Amino acid sequence: MISRLLRCGLLALALPATALPEPDDTRPPGALRVRAAEAPTLDGRLDDAVWQRAPVYDRFVQFLPEDKRPARWRTTLQVLITDDALIFGIRAWDPEPERIRAPLARRDQVKSDQDYVTVLIDAVGRRRAAQYARVSAAGTLDDGLFTAEDDAEDPAPDFDLQAAAVRLPDGYSVELRWPLAELRFPDRGGAPWRLMISRNIPREDRVLNVSAPTLTKDALSFIAELQPLDGLGDLVEQVRERSFLTLRPELTLRAQREGDGPRRRQASLGAEIKWRPRADWVLDATLNPDFSQVEIDAPQLAGNTRFALSVQEKRPFFLESADVVGATQADESGENHSHAAFYTRAITDPDWGLRATWRGAEAEATALSLRDAGGGQVLRAGAFATRSGLQPGRSQASFARARLHLGDHGGLAGLVSQRRFDNGLSTQVVGGDGAWRAGDADLWRGHLLLSDTTLALDDDGQVLSRGRERGHRAWLAWKHQSADWGANVHADEISPRFANDNGFVSQSGIRRVSAFGYRRLGAARLAGQELHEREAQLKLQETRTLADPLLGVAAGQVVERLVQPGFWVAGARNTGVWGHVGLDQHRARSGGALHATRTLLLGVESDPGETLGHVNGEVEWGRRLDVDADRVGLGLQGQFEAKLRLPLPGGAGRWLELEQRLGLGWVDGPGGQRAFTDRSAQTLLVLLLSPRDSLRLIHQQTRFTRRADVQASLAAEDSRDRQLSLMFQHRLGLSRSFSVGFNRARDAQLRSDELFTKLALAY
Repeated sequence: MISRLLRCGLLALALPATALPEPDDTRPPGALRVRAAEAPTLDGRLDDAVWQRAPVYDRFVQFLPEDKRPARWRTTLQVLITDDALIFGIRAWDPEPERIRAPLARRDQVKSDQDYVTVLIDAVGRRRAAQYARVSAAGTLDDGLFTAEDDAEDPAPDFDLQAAAVRLPDGYSVELRWPLAELRFPDRGGAPWRLMISRNIPREDRVLNVSAPTLTKDALSFIAELQPLDGLGDLVEQVRERSFLTLRPELTLRAQREGDGPRRRQASLGAEIKWRPRADWVLDATLNPDFSQVEIDAPQLAGNTRFALSVQEKRPFFLESADVVGATQADESGENHSHAAFYTRAITDPDWGLRATWRGAEAEATALSLRDAGGGQVLRAGAFATRSGLQPGRSQASFARARLHLGDHGGLAGLVSQRRFDNGLSTQVVGGDGAWRAGDADLWRGHLLLSDTTLALDDDGQVLSRGRERGHRAWLAWKHQSADWGANVHADEISPRFANDNGFVSQSGIRRVSAFGYRRLGAARLAGQELHEREAQLKLQETRTLADPLLGVAAGQVVERLVQPGFWVAGARNTGVWGHVGLDQHRARSGGALHATRTLLLGVESDPGETLGHVNGEVEWGRRLDVDADRVGLGLQGQFEAKLRLPLPGGAGRWLELEQRLGLGWVDGPGGQRAFTDRSAQTLLVLLLSPRDSLRLIHQQTRFTRRADVQASLAAEDSRDRQLSLMFQHRLGLSRSFSVGFNRARDAQLRSDELFTKLALAY
């Protein structure tokens, strides 16, 4: 479920008699059809004459920290419909308007420490997924996709929306224009469009109010109770055959130098095309895309990790209709099951790509094919480690998935994935997945994937052909959620030769069962502080090997056994505290010892205030496994993150964002000396000069050091990686921007510098 919020005791102000018309409490949200000439000026103010005619909805209730309570802050919703857009007008009253948190922020950075409203729209009407747009009291936009099966939002997809907000003596108001071209819905037989509005109010305690009066925390997802939007009339019939076309050319100039080599200059012309011939079809094409302006990935501690780590997708082409491709959330075991089928980061440097997505009332499908210039990694997993090698040159990557909906209860899908390299090697995957909602409290999910590949890696990571190898992956999961308790149970079997070069496979040759359960204990007081929620938790997991003669792995060996009793509590300032005792066992290599690890994990997150908007940290300490040395020693692993926002003196509307991430891990050797130390750090500094202009600096580094160890046959190691990115960007809307920047990368093998200028337009 989305993170719990905290209780607030402020009283709402009454609506002035001269404000908006009285609402009809017996109806769901309604809309008013207007001509384009009557559409309001998008300035955040609800003073245009047309707003006085629009129906008003104000049946907001508190959802978090405690549901089933009346909302204490008055919020109203109005909706206008023109021939090409939905326009939302939201009025948020506040008895202490001076305490509204409205910092200027980057797109997709409207977080829990800010006052905001969110609009969620399900134009398919099945409450399986919803597009959302979040607008802060400063007018900053955050958008993405919320999926019911994962009960989570993905902020990566962006829509071409317009928003404005204005501060008022008794609160703030928001106008949001959502073009119909940015909605995805069936051409025939669709259900009524559904809608929900939420409002976030951060104070000492923090509250989330919603416009769906029947939504509770017992629901399987946050979008389970979206309401129909009245007043659409024949709008859907009128616009479903309407065609929308967007052309986005981009020009990039760059100068690069690697090591002491000569400076190379290059001009690159690319384009992205999006065509919606009618409501249920979206066609995308990309030619020579350039991602120089995309934010670099945050560093991760990887020095004591046996398995490859996945990273988030940020490139625009891959984000259209992500829910049709498949969900992208990891479960409590940390395993991302959808990435096994398709992982877009496996496509490194596309020369061109085509994609088609179709949505019907009872089914949906997507297919894409890209020409990849290569340069990325090939992964071949085993039970105890992931081997990696360089991709063998250029390739064609293709993927398709079609899903049949089983009413409101779930669906069945089939998929096919293929990667063909120019040297003749290839990998194919076929399979299916499904979901079934058994009542209001239980959800079943699973998939079966079959792979066939001629690409293998030798012990040195060199690509070779070992003949045709086949494998399978099966996964079944059960999720239960009720007022008193919840559970997530997963069972996996991944055969030794399962591989997918369009997916992410970090471990194979295993059979794994995991279970995570919690018991809700309700509110309490501790040391004079109110705890709004408490949970007693237990995680159990066991992973055993399957026989793998090629790697010399015998069947039945325990790779990992976890027994982790823990807790979670929520208190003031959106503070959550959690922890567990790890009574675990780990095996580092086939035939090796099964080591007992005993650790204590503690974590905390909080939204302290307007300046220090968010902090979180987690530390695990105790007897930890040193994977390379195959032994256990006293050690620690932790990570910390802090986000600050500061208004700049003398610069009206200018803000400074600072985000700092730190990671540290170490394990001691037999003599008490440090066996290895793993460090990572990232500093992100953003100077927001105006809503359109920003200057972004990212500096990050990782370092792994190991002491020479004769007993374990380990040589001394000191590996470092540093990256620096500086970029100025002027952005007008979603698709028009000018960027100029500098990137630098340093490690033991690579030294590179790059200057770039990029211009992107939209028609």
